[in-house]
Amino acid sequence: MNNFNENGKKTAPIEIIASSLERERRKAGLSIAEVSRRAGIAKSTLSQLESGVGNPSLETLWSLCVVLDIPFARLIEPQKPDVQVLRKGEGVSVVSEQTDYIATLLATCPSAARRDIYLLVVQPGNPRMSSPHTTGVIEHIIISQGKALVGLADDPVELNPGDYISYPGDVPHIFQALEPDTVAVLVLEQS
Repeated sequence: MNNFNENGKKTAPIEIIASSLERERRKAGLSIAEVSRRAGIAKSTLSQLESGVGNPSLETLWSLCVVLDIPFARLIEPQKPDVQVLRKGEGVSVVSEQTDYIATLLATCPSAARRDIYLLVVQPGNPRMSSPHTTGVIEHIIISQGKALVGLADDPVELNPGDYISYPGDVPHIFQALEPDTVAVLVLEQS
């Protein structure tokens, strides 16, 4: 698993765990003392873990997950940024043994979410400036042909065929074709 922070630097698993523990503890409204008491671990151990020091055992992490009422994966997965870009060839891929077929996971769907899928064919010219949609909307775009400038209106990203981006659709965003007959798939997700 490659883990990178928002600056593109690789992060160690303890850094991800530290950040996740503190975030989830605060979200639960619990003090370090209360979480350590409920989990049956020393307050100093939890404090060190939240500081990114130590090498926690699986059992310690499971105890903390039970106390915080969160799935184990939430502690070890880096928090996703609001804008996520995957270039062609990135992502977790699975290869078929029966045919020349590769499936690459680009994004998972939260439970109880709705997704609408659109095929876009766009020509160069004026950019498509979109006003914010309803709160919680996420847009996913995959470029299949051409080139485009896509994403948040104040920080769009240039994408090529095979590139993927996701970003909040509840803020101003843009799609501008940079080549004739640019084709993309848009998935509009709403919880």
